[in-house]
Amino acid sequence: MIKSRSIFDLLKNVPVLELCMIQLGVNIDHVATIRQARYRGIEASRADRPEPDPVRAAHEAELGGADGITVHLREDRRHIVDRDVELLRSLVAVKLNLEMAATDEMVGIACRLGTDTAMLVPEGRAEVTTEGGLDVAGQRSRLAPAVQRLKDAGLIVSAFIDPDLSQVEAAGEIGFDVCEVHTGPYAHAFAEAGGDFRRAGLAAALEEVVIAGGAIRAAGMRFNAGHALNYHNVQPVAALPGVEELHIGHAIVSRAVFVGLREAVREMKALMRGAVGE
Repeated sequence: MIKSRSIFDLLKNVPVLELCMIQLGVNIDHVATIRQARYRGIEASRADRPEPDPVRAAHEAELGGADGITVHLREDRRHIVDRDVELLRSLVAVKLNLEMAATDEMVGIACRLGTDTAMLVPEGRAEVTTEGGLDVAGQRSRLAPAVQRLKDAGLIVSAFIDPDLSQVEAAGEIGFDVCEVHTGPYAHAFAEAGGDFRRAGLAAALEEVVIAGGAIRAAGMRFNAGHALNYHNVQPVAALPGVEELHIGHAIVSRAVFVGLREAVREMKALMRGAVGE
């Protein structure tokens, strides 16, 4: 366990320029989850266009201030389908990030479409959402060719990893451009502590993200973060040294039920900007 320090100690002497770089990538997978709940087994490209359409959601997110759109094309196509990714590639005006398993099929799709970023993640058929980071250290020989193939196609390649220094080291050695640190454990600790950073468990969980972020930057990679971030716990992560982008989905789509997606994105981005004093 990492020895915890005050959250205020962690944020001391952070250059203002670094803090102002924070961007928001909006994951719209759960818009497709709602669609598939009603139209399960129906091909999303048919003429009657089952709703809600993730492509329309991407436009609303852009109007709300999203700096990027993220979708996860799973091997079983349980929510996002090929039609969605193809239309998003041609219509999204901001960055398009494709989450995917490191399979030949998915690498081929990413290379063919030329998405801006490809983020390699672990994938389980029984999971509701991605659970845990990619084991880069244990899968070097399998991941290295996929990373190189994506980079050769001109994509920025990201690894979704736990805040583990061995994973950071392996990601740097393989050639990843970005590491997105899994913030699920931090989010769980935040809920358990009621957001009280005087509780050692919460302070330690955030510090693990801080340390991983420092190692990522020292290795010459970009430091992003995401998973289970919401309107209550996002600001401490947004204020971390050197973090460039947060990827958030479920919380924003959930908030959109009440205020609309455009406003939900605006609210999240306002919280992030507030955390860095913009």
